[in-house]
Amino acid sequence: MPTVDDDLPSGLPPEEFSAWIFGTAGPRTPGGLELAPFRGVRFVQEKVGDLAAVTTPPYDLIDETAFRRLLRGGGHSIVRLNMPRAAGESYAEAGARLRRWLDGGVLAADPEPALYVYEAARDGAAVQRGLIGALGLRAEADRTVLPHENVFPGPVEDRLALMSAARANLEPILLVYEGGGDAAGIVDDATAADPLMEFDADDGLTHRLWQVTDPVLHDRVAADLRGRRALIADGHHRYATYRALQARHHAAGDGPGPWDRGLALLVDSKRYPPHLGAIHRVLPGLSPDEAVERAREVFHVAELSDEETAVTALAAAPRPAFLLGGGTHLHLLTHPDPGRLDASMPAEHSPRWRSLDTAILDHVLIEGLWNVPENERSVEVVHDDPSAAIARARRTGGTAVVLNALRVEDVLAVAGEGERVPRKSTSFGPKPRTGLVLRLLDGDGPDG
Repeated sequence: MPTVDDDLPSGLPPEEFSAWIFGTAGPRTPGGLELAPFRGVRFVQEKVGDLAAVTTPPYDLIDETAFRRLLRGGGHSIVRLNMPRAAGESYAEAGARLRRWLDGGVLAADPEPALYVYEAARDGAAVQRGLIGALGLRAEADRTVLPHENVFPGPVEDRLALMSAARANLEPILLVYEGGGDAAGIVDDATAADPLMEFDADDGLTHRLWQVTDPVLHDRVAADLRGRRALIADGHHRYATYRALQARHHAAGDGPGPWDRGLALLVDSKRYPPHLGAIHRVLPGLSPDEAVERAREVFHVAELSDEETAVTALAAAPRPAFLLGGGTHLHLLTHPDPGRLDASMPAEHSPRWRSLDTAILDHVLIEGLWNVPENERSVEVVHDDPSAAIARARRTGGTAVVLNALRVEDVLAVAGEGERVPRKSTSFGPKPRTGLVLRLLDGDGPDG
């Protein structure tokens, strides 16, 4: 993996680069929320066959077993571009592969700029529908694109190295906003036509994509979004990477360009409310017995043997509550000592932030009782699936921490007050399918 210094934007000292990554610096850009049309790059079905075999969930949801399965499923899987190191290839090789696929007709740029309507449906009913476009990047001080989580520098450095080598945005981030205006009607109207693509994937969803190429409709979308703001629901590290790439080009004196935007799916939460799931933790270096014994210093601990019963008990327990797994039994942690809890939580945060399960997990358990460093090597994450987290912990001899999902109202309130929930606190979904449409950052497919 590249070092931090290798990826610093030219001319920016480390502290300023950090400010760009965490969204506290950068040019002030008036105009509010912006989603611009662009010339999308898409797989050519006649060349690749089944689109379900070459598209995937987001890269950070794919473990090694799933990666190997995806490679076996087709030679043109998008993982060959956005996860090359898992296959023993460099990011430069991934960028070269992208250009070969373009030259060979495996991928093709659409002839004119468009906004893209994306839909994920289950049993014939849309569970998510929104617009994919080129999101105008904004300084956090503009309060237009609101993050609700902090990020780890490592994944940002990693995605920056890939994005720079590929000269492309390979998968969209997910934004939600309170809409109900003209843009929402344009999205729904577009689905009356035949889709550009439609396929059923192994996630149980039917994925569809339409184009909106009429400049009049583009102007109507722009007018409706102006003055609104959106919450980053998924893709904080990729948004931070967009900002870091923007910093690199501005520091080099390149001026305005395609690096001032990033690929995003914008969903009207009034029409299509997002699902909010939990992100569970696996601590491979902490034995389950040690984790339980140390937790007893602060929490009431109940032993459970059946996973289904334990997960049900966690959902019904008063917050904060955590389920520890990895050994032969599971243990439910509830009713922490109020004095120990208050003493362990950072005083500079709001009472709402200090009551979040993920904040208590980080400060009371991981940092305090267990003394585990908070980084992506010591603390692994599993989205939504308690069984998968417990199974991974058992394979590694470590400890799984299963959590209840945060409440949407708590996330919105924390973000609205300018705070951020702890890293990897939320799993909004459904997440957009990777590989449906890509965005190039050079002359092969410029924004319109």
